[in-house]
Amino acid sequence: MKIMRCPLNGPRNINEFVYGGEVKAMPDHKNCTDKEWADYVFYSDNTVKVVQEWWFHSASSYWFIAERHTASDEIIRTYDPSEIFTQKVSFDADADEGKGAQP
Repeated sequence: MKIMRCPLNGPRNINEFVYGGEVKAMPDHKNCTDKEWADYVFYSDNTVKVVQEWWFHSASSYWFIAERHTASDEIIRTYDPSEIFTQKVSFDADADEGKGAQP
């Protein structure tokens, strides 16, 4: 049985987790092309190295980041996203720019 350490809940069976993709810089959603957005969403580097990945613990609905080696599948460490992300990205505010408040 493979074990992953959840930063919130401690060591858990890997079956409790869902892979969420690589952690990578998001393009400017207001000005990027469709190709740039598709590359961000659907494509990964796919080389042998240590990558940062989003993981979701389904039992507690907790998203976190894991560093994993792609060749050995070894999970090196896991941590809360607040260690590297300090701001939220809001897509809702963009829809209301320049418009009056809608009921």
